[in-house]
Amino acid sequence: MDNLKGKVALITGGTKGIGYGVAEALLNQGLKVVITSRSKDAADEVVEELASKTNSTGSIIGVQADVRQLDSQEEAVNQALKTFGQLDIVIANAGLGHFGSIEDLTSEQWNQVIDTNLTGAFNSIKASVDALKNTKGYYITISSLAGTNFFAGGSAYNASKFGVTGFTQAVMLDLRKYGVKVSTIMPGSVSTHFNGNEPSDKDAWKIQIEDIGELVIDLLKMNPRTLPSKIEVRPTTPPSSK
Repeated sequence: MDNLKGKVALITGGTKGIGYGVAEALLNQGLKVVITSRSKDAADEVVEELASKTNSTGSIIGVQADVRQLDSQEEAVNQALKTFGQLDIVIANAGLGHFGSIEDLTSEQWNQVIDTNLTGAFNSIKASVDALKNTKGYYITISSLAGTNFFAGGSAYNASKFGVTGFTQAVMLDLRKYGVKVSTIMPGSVSTHFNGNEPSDKDAWKIQIEDIGELVIDLLKMNPRTLPSKIEVRPTTPPSSK
């Protein structure tokens, strides 16, 4: 995209972690941002916080939406279009994880992970595909290194992220003929609240949320003739290698 200022981005799960970091980076570049959360109170609180931090009052709104429901995502897209008039970027970030042996993993946990991480990515693009075709926009999913590397206790999370990785690559082939760019970002360890973690100085070796925000900006600014369709990103020096 030649000029990011004034472009409109929708970020699912934008109230904390990677979604928050990306939202802050986009606002600092002059974009208009819509963040979603299942909690309206959480969305409103973060909107106020980010607007103050980035001096961008009026450029960010929060919408209550559940990525597991297509009609909910359609309403979020409609809110973005109603408020800002267009939609240029959709970032499917919302996600969760349940971990444990297949002996202990419940069907409810399995469904929560698959419905949020994988079906949520489907619903996000399904709801926004027409708007992105209109603007020759960009669809970005947040997958994981767990989307190509399996591990014990990760059956649900691995399945969801392997699915997101493959799904995004197929969507890329579907939509590039319309000028819509599609990429998936596959981070390793990121300093977030994911899976009960509390970010602190002990996480200094990890990828930071602002690093993912910077990566998204780099993707958006890249010459449109070039598409990094699958990006793996990991900590440079994890503790085990020191």
